[in-house]
Amino acid sequence: MSFSSLVKYSFKNDLSLDERTHEHREIILNKKFLKKLYEEWYHMFKSKSNELPEGKMIEIGSGGGFIKNYLTDVITSDIIDFPWVDQAYSALDMPYSKSEVSAIFMIDTFHHIPDSEQFLNEVTRTLTPGGKMIMVEPANSIWGRFIYKNFHHEPFDTKGGWTIPESGPLTGANGALPWIVFVRDFKRFQSKFPELKLNSIKYHTPLRYLLSGGVSYKGISSGSVFPLFGFLDNQLSTLSKQISMFMTIEVEKL
Repeated sequence: MSFSSLVKYSFKNDLSLDERTHEHREIILNKKFLKKLYEEWYHMFKSKSNELPEGKMIEIGSGGGFIKNYLTDVITSDIIDFPWVDQAYSALDMPYSKSEVSAIFMIDTFHHIPDSEQFLNEVTRTLTPGGKMIMVEPANSIWGRFIYKNFHHEPFDTKGGWTIPESGPLTGANGALPWIVFVRDFKRFQSKFPELKLNSIKYHTPLRYLLSGGVSYKGISSGSVFPLFGFLDNQLSTLSKQISMFMTIEVEKL
């Protein structure tokens, strides 16, 4: 199957999760503009790794990603045992001992996890004191909400709860879930997880993912213009968090 065919037929209903994730991986690796955006996020994870205590660094929902090109020590994982992933397990039942993990990295994964409370219990159990969970997730901004509700294949329900239907890791989702847990229901998060501290939420990337076409649409193919739109993204993000499509959330184990 050619790359153009992958773009054309991505998200067909009759595709299995395995087939769809393989397509995502091929699309990300072949769309230079999109790949550079992932590289930027991986570099951010790498810079954060210098602040961490000793312990295992893991990525959850590695799927079609390529984080090991930048953080070779990271243990990649997904719910399916893909050939390029180190381990296969559910994020609701991680195979790590208490306080064994120093970092949990995720890109567009939290909003697919079916039970946020159960997952955060696992995060609390496995993270070592000073360890961090750092994730890039959809932003519930005016701009982000407009894009996700009108042009994205996944639900974006700001009135939803902490659980989502278990219809599949890629089909079961609520793009607003990270905002629900860490912003709308922040007091509930604080009350239920006193060992976890929300360090920061940074809103960013209003244009580049959209211009890349993501994994669903055709977009800018050349990586040479990426720095220009990176500059524009940074300028727009400083004006208001409402002009954003993503947010980076950092949570620390006390």
